[in-house]
Formats: sequence, C-alpha cells, structure tokens
Amino acid sequence: MTAIAPDGLLALPEDAQDLLFREARTANTFTSEPVTDEQLRAIYDLVKWAPTAMNAQPLRIVAVRGAAAKERLVPLMAEGNRAKTAAAPVSLIAAADEDFHEHMPVIWHDPDARDNLAASPGRAGMARFNATIQLGYLILGVRAAGLAAGPMAGFDAAAVEKEFLGDGGRRAIAIINVGRPGPGAWFERNRRLEFEQVVTTV
Repeated sequence: MTAIAPDGLLALPEDAQDLLFREARTANTFTSEPVTDEQLRAIYDLVKWAPTAMNAQPLRIVAVRGAAAKERLVPLMAEGNRAKTAAAPVSLIAAADEDFHEHMPVIWHDPDARDNLAASPGRAGMARFNATIQLGYLILGVRAAGLAAGPMAGFDAAAVEKEFLGDGGRRAIAIINVGRPGPGAWFERNRRLEFEQVVTTV
C-alpha cells in the first residue's frame, strides 16, 4: 500500500501529490495524440524556476518530432528503446551546455562570474550536475501537464551530439519520450526503499 503523509505535513494537495509522484509512471507506449509546442512551452515556463548552482541553468533541450527527425534519432537509441522512441509524439534530448557561463551576466549578480567560470576546470562537471537536477524537474513538469515521461539513458551519446547538438559544448545526458500513455504503457510497479533504509540522522 502506498504511504500517504498525515494531513498538514505536506502543503501540496493529495491529488497533486498523486499526479506528480504516487500515480505517475514511466511510459513505454504512447497514443498518437500530439504534444504541442504550447504544452512544451508551458512545461518549460514552470520548471525554469527550479534551483541550480549560481542560477546557471545549463539544461538545453532539443524537441524531436515528425517522421524525418525521428528517423535520425531512432537508430541512435539502444535497441530496446527504439520502438517506444519512434512511437512517442515527441522525444526531448536533454543536454548539458558546458558554455552556460556565457549567460552569467544576465542571470547572475556577480559581474566576474563569466570570466571566472570560463577559466574553471570544473565548469563541465558543474554543467552536467546542474542540468541533471533540471532534468528531474523537467520530468515533474511533464507530469504536471498531465502527460507521461519516459526518460532513457540507453543511446549513443556521441552520435546524438553529432547529429542534433552541433559542434558546441552541449553534452547529451538523457532522452525523454513524452506523450499520453498508450496500452500496456506501464511495467509492474517496483517497490521503493523505506525512510529508515535511506535517511540517517546524526
């Protein structure tokens, strides 16, 4: 049975908790109902408020839709991910922009941030770490739109970068299929670790 927090401990209404967490699942099949640009914009306009170190916001997204674009993407997926990627109304390539520091004069208050980060050997790691945080929020944003997300790491990252991300400093970290779940979309729900198995208080 799914644990539910006692009343008053969580500010989010229970139906919203279910939508984002308890009832949400990773979709493996999708209907043909399209995901519109307006829906993607609404999702982004929600999740852009998620926290990142120094407000860096290194996540970049390529929305792959349509037969021609999918024909370029599907062969770059691991074999077990190809059919679901071909069927999804849109597949989002989530990438970490290692050149995120170029935006720092606009998004951060320290005027030296861009130059300091340009010289930092840790910039690429910072980009990947914070883009991965944003990726988690992106999945929640998809769920908040009433859609299902199917995030995947099984793909040829170098080939995806060459085909879709150009010669810049963008590194693919995941591909998320997005749409309405189709028949047989869900695998059997796996168990989650309990609080006592995860949290240690000192």
